Amino acid sequence: MNRELVALYEADQQERINQPKVNTAEYKGMRARDLERRVRVMEMNAAAEIHTAEDYYHAAHIMNHGDTPEDAKNAHQFALRSSELGYRPARWLAAASYDRWQLYQVKPQKYGTNYVFDGQKDRLWDVDPDTTDGERAEWDVPPLAEQLRKADEANKHKIPLSEPEQKEFELNAPAWLKQVLQKWRSEQNNSE
Repeated sequence: MNRELVALYEADQQERINQPKVNTAEYKGMRARDLERRVRVMEMNAAAEIHTAEDYYHAAHIMNHGDTPEDAKNAHQFALRSSELGYRPARWLAAASYDRWQLYQVKPQKYGTNYVFDGQKDRLWDVDPDTTDGERAEWDVPPLAEQLRKADEANKHKIPLSEPEQKEFELNAPAWLKQVLQKWRSEQNNSE
């Protein structure tokens, strides 16, 4: 196993134990460190330093905390490779990173693993209605009803952003999130 990759993975996971609130200096610092880790993972990949199923899994986790469709695509490819090499935990991550890749392209996700914070609550991102719970189970993803329940449960403890925080959140959002927020506003306005 690549020891440096293990250390990068552990640092990534540690930062998410008590993840800082969006828009704070701590959050921005975490996101800057996320970028540094992703850059290093891709350097390791280019130098053929990723070999074992666990290496690919660790690389996938780090890349899955990226900001771009390319980051999510790389996360998906690493997770698939880990799964192919027999690492069972990579199955769910392969599905989740594929969903994130779709989300970053503002397309419906296949499995229903990704939630999006809109500044007020977490929402399960749009899910392809043709995907069955049987397909989800093949990738160790819970049924869709369970995914929806998780969002409801998380929102019981969610503290919405204040109006100034919401404005800053939207101003600093990546392009895909700005599109998503605009889509949701349009849907809300059309339903009123």
